[in-house]
Amino acid sequence: MSFTLSAATLLNVFFIAMGISLCLTCLFQLVSSVHINDQIKQYFQVFFVFVLAYICTHLVRELLNGRPGESVRTVLYTVTFIEMLVAGFMPHMMSLAVLAASQSEKKAKPIAILLYVFLILHVAFLVYGMTNGIIFYFDDSNTYQRGSLYVLSNVGPILMLLTDIYLLVRYRDNFNPRVRVAFWVYIIAPLVAIAIQAVSYGVQFIILATVGAAAYMFSAIIREQTQQYEAQKTETSRIETELNMAKNIQENMLPNIFPAFPERNEFEIYASMNPAKEVGGDFYDFFLVDDNHLAMVMADVSGKGVPAALFMMISKTLIQNTAMTGISPKEILETVNNQICKNNREEMFVTVWIGILDLTNGKMVCANAGHEYPAIKKPHEDFQLLMDKHGLVVGAMEGIPYKEYEVELTPGAKIFLYTDGVPEATNKDNELFGTDRMIEALHTLVDESPEKVLEGIHRAVDDFVGDAPQFDDLTMLCLQYNGLPN
Repeated sequence: MSFTLSAATLLNVFFIAMGISLCLTCLFQLVSSVHINDQIKQYFQVFFVFVLAYICTHLVRELLNGRPGESVRTVLYTVTFIEMLVAGFMPHMMSLAVLAASQSEKKAKPIAILLYVFLILHVAFLVYGMTNGIIFYFDDSNTYQRGSLYVLSNVGPILMLLTDIYLLVRYRDNFNPRVRVAFWVYIIAPLVAIAIQAVSYGVQFIILATVGAAAYMFSAIIREQTQQYEAQKTETSRIETELNMAKNIQENMLPNIFPAFPERNEFEIYASMNPAKEVGGDFYDFFLVDDNHLAMVMADVSGKGVPAALFMMISKTLIQNTAMTGISPKEILETVNNQICKNNREEMFVTVWIGILDLTNGKMVCANAGHEYPAIKKPHEDFQLLMDKHGLVVGAMEGIPYKEYEVELTPGAKIFLYTDGVPEATNKDNELFGTDRMIEALHTLVDESPEKVLEGIHRAVDDFVGDAPQFDDLTMLCLQYNGLPN
């Protein structure tokens, strides 16, 4: 028995081949693309898989339509049911993609539920129609025929497309113009094809309309999200450049040339700062108030990143300018605290330890505004924490009085200052480095120069932390007092 294909069937087969080719191309681009939003990417992947299933089942129906045999009849009913079933899943997935792109956070969940209701309705119509032939059936010659209520197979998809129209109109400002046009093309093209096929047989315009519109929409989204990625990449590069500049500015704000005072033999000093981010809130400072007095500052600003860095530079400038007037450490803290509290709407604060060392006799007057205890080493002894009295942090409340105390350093003594990034360094087991480990590490460094002391502590912290990320700034200062030369 000869088997011939009509012109319409041949044209449909051509449309099917083109559709398969477009779907495979889009799927390949989806797999290889790294710029698309993960949720939208997932919806598109499933969508094009459904499109392939729709096209393939339709192709099988076209090739077997009118072929005799009971087994052929069974296959025809099966593939046609799957074809119409998938015809509901395709707009469902696309509607979810439109919903995701609309960024309608408040109504996303109820609309998603509504879309699933439409999908269930579509499946229910098909199952009911399958049993009594009201949607489709095959006559005695195994030729496809539409049932009296064929339109029911389009109710669910049309409701989904109407939901897409609502989303595009209601949230139009959330869509990129090019993507919005592409979504409209996807909605209108299948509706026109459905209208044509509702009243006529022949060429399957729905395949051409669905695949062509989907491919166009997909290309628009790819282009739009690639442009977003490139713009974000440019913006990220700009921010990184500015942060690097800010880091350099911050580093240059701190004394960073060593030896700091090569012409002075009364002392050796070394300091370092390693911010957890590009810029940090910790800072150290040291400067000569006059020929015989050296001021040392160790401070830690609340917060991290750029805000803390800005507050740090303000605090450092205020402390140094105030100290250069020659007043005592307690008066420095009181003056700076009042200045900061006057314009501190963000309610930031800074912990400060400040000491002014008389280089002629080793007497050091100190004050502590909520900062870590200093560690002091006397000649021929180990480092010990000096449990000084803490005042309130600077910037917390105007008019706070501070207390000061005196420490006498003899030749060979050392003082080690640090921020909480040292004792609070954390390993992968969430265990703190702690002051006990810090003191133990300092015990092994009693005879080292200030620079070597800091290198040793940094090494001990790194060994303890291992591969765990650095969560806080790591700032240290060490001074060795040598006394006046004989």
